[in-house]
Amino acid sequence: MEEQRPVFSYTEPEENSGYLLWQVTMQWQLNMNRALGKLGLTLTQFSLMAGLYWLNQKQQAVTQQQLADYANTDKMMTSKVLMVLEKKQFIERVKDPADSRAKQLKITVKGTDLLREAYQVVKQVDDVFFKDVLKDKATFDDLLLRLIK
Repeated sequence: MEEQRPVFSYTEPEENSGYLLWQVTMQWQLNMNRALGKLGLTLTQFSLMAGLYWLNQKQQAVTQQQLADYANTDKMMTSKVLMVLEKKQFIERVKDPADSRAKQLKITVKGTDLLREAYQVVKQVDDVFFKDVLKDKATFDDLLLRLIK
């Protein structure tokens, strides 16, 4: 009988950084979606609203494309999520006077109020989720920033 070559170069999936990152990400997203769901939000909706908030602090006009770039999200998915947020009156989308194809985004007062409440939920989930790496937070955050770049 012919001996088969192993598929992976490691013996356990936990030896692979990508697998570990995926597992951590999936657990964190699940915790966030459960908690934010109580407010009628998904993690993606919260993240795009938060990104819009931060961009609005830096510049007057924000387009869908700028938000998608800032959030590292797919343009089509971003558009669909923004439509939902607009229907819920959390954001406004208006035509960009400088570019008829672009839409400017603004977070509404209702959206800002929800974002403020949602942030408290996100902070609580983060505090619990990251408690075991709190003493190494600076190093942990530095490593994450290196991966982002």
